[in-house]
Amino acid sequence: MYGRRARLGRINPSPETVGDEEWRRLCPEGVIVVSTRMYIDKVDAQGLTGMVTNVERAAKELASARANVILMAGTAGAFNGGAGFDVELARRIGEASGVPATTTMTAVLDALRSLEVGRVAVATSYIRDVDTALASVLEQEGIRVTTIEGMGLLRSIDMGDVEPQRTYEFARRVFSQAGDVDGYFISCGNLRTLEVIRQLEADFGKPVITSNQAGMWKVLRMCGIEPPRASEGGLLFDDR
Repeated sequence: MYGRRARLGRINPSPETVGDEEWRRLCPEGVIVVSTRMYIDKVDAQGLTGMVTNVERAAKELASARANVILMAGTAGAFNGGAGFDVELARRIGEASGVPATTTMTAVLDALRSLEVGRVAVATSYIRDVDTALASVLEQEGIRVTTIEGMGLLRSIDMGDVEPQRTYEFARRVFSQAGDVDGYFISCGNLRTLEVIRQLEADFGKPVITSNQAGMWKVLRMCGIEPPRASEGGLLFDDR
């Protein structure tokens, strides 16, 4: 049976082309990804607010696939509502589906705290207003943001077309300006990052957290499954 150990439910923004594929690359044997989507065009406050109105419908769809856990992807969808909105979304998903639930933003916060990252530099795919919202939530959650910069992309579908080398070069430039930090964060589930995590960690000697990596780490732990070591998941996956 496919998914004999776990079926990981993932609620994606509708243009997503990256998240499911990165999760599948990180899946241990016997674990599968099942997913559904919520419509969004522009990744701005209005688009993100409209997107999450569909979260209950999506949660019920994944429950019909007998998902063991459900994560709402689209990192920005969970911080767009301010600090604590990620927890509220998880509650709504759980109530609609009867399945344990979380969000990518919750996973990122848990990952940063697990690795004791109190000061962080952030690279994103987003426009400036979305970056500002992310920095505000991180600060309210007790994580100091020393620098944050986005690629300025408004549409999620364009984020998914960014090649890993461009992501690496952009993140490296942003992180090199950060000063004294405990680690780094690349935000966006539709931005390819698996190919760059280990290289950036080698460059800077500190952990790199990304949306899809943190999300997979979180849902595996919720299922009682240890994330596989020595993978593209970086230091987060090596941490025990």
